[in-house]
Amino acid sequence: MQVENQELKQDILPLRAVSHVEIYSGNAKQSAYYYRQAFGFSFVGYLGPETGVRDRVSYVLQQDKVRFILTTPLEEDGIIPFLSKHGDGVRDIALETSDAEYCFKTTVERGAVPVREPEILEDEHGKVKIASVATYGDTIHTFVENIDYTGPFLPGFSAMPEDTLARPVGLKHIDHIVGNVDWNQMDKWVDFYLDVFGFSRFVTFDDNDISTEYSALHSTVVSNHSKWIKFPINEPAKGLKKSQIEEYITFNNGAGVQHVAIETDDIISTISKMREQGVEFLDIPESYYDDLLDRVGPIDEDLEPLKKLNILVDRDDKGYMLQIFTKPVEDRPTLFIEIIQRKGAESFGKGNFKALFVSIEREQERRGNL
Repeated sequence: MQVENQELKQDILPLRAVSHVEIYSGNAKQSAYYYRQAFGFSFVGYLGPETGVRDRVSYVLQQDKVRFILTTPLEEDGIIPFLSKHGDGVRDIALETSDAEYCFKTTVERGAVPVREPEILEDEHGKVKIASVATYGDTIHTFVENIDYTGPFLPGFSAMPEDTLARPVGLKHIDHIVGNVDWNQMDKWVDFYLDVFGFSRFVTFDDNDISTEYSALHSTVVSNHSKWIKFPINEPAKGLKKSQIEEYITFNNGAGVQHVAIETDDIISTISKMREQGVEFLDIPESYYDDLLDRVGPIDEDLEPLKKLNILVDRDDKGYMLQIFTKPVEDRPTLFIEIIQRKGAESFGKGNFKALFVSIEREQERRGNL
């Protein structure tokens, strides 16, 4: 592991946070039901034929500051090729900004491929300016600038009544979003975020840090100055068998978003509720907990609930963190969700990599893909 300079240079882009994550889905209505019932998101906004949009439907789901948009095509357009190639998955990591046009022009001048020219969206609730550029695979970044908007999400979306179906679990905000890229592509995309977005390297892991008996990977985390936007980028490394990144690339037909990490203030309560509501998580060997406190030192939580729920713990020089990973949330073994609670720690669970990836390999073996 190589810890990069933590004094990040000043941002060149006025980015504030992740605005939302848009997931293209073969059936957004049914997917929305799953995220409401299992993850506790509330249905807060809708766009479709009933709102005058003929080519797609979109469901806006929100829990505190976490916002997912589920979109399904109704006509032949760019969404259908995405779904045919990748299956359900993340299309857009949208970024909140104070100046969408500046972000677009600056990133395009520095080498980004334009996807959507800056434009103002407007309805009776006000205006929002948006623009988009491409990143790895078929993923894009949309810059979202709220000019004076007071509606539920973006112009054109109808507000929904209070969601009595949703069962919130305590999710607070997006901590980081991880991208998987193909062999020898990590440095290219790390440089993209450094050179085009003005981000800095946060930390780098090599195959000595992230490996098991059978497989390995490389990972570098890039971040903006405030650290509210953090993107780990993974690539495969040579091992005896197929790594989880290779499996992802195979089933996703290329690079894409591997997982979204969401923070909570009480991971024991959050995971207890999510398990009760049907979310499936990776199983961790009981032996992981035998010397946990010797490895990470004293923690506030009782060990037994962590062991029962399969929650992992790791420590860095600023504190400790607790984390857990769902099994894939799509039919293809691609996208999954991480739940994380930070108690000072700014790291990504290096001490848990071994146990985590052994667990992932067991799932790969069950699928016949190891």
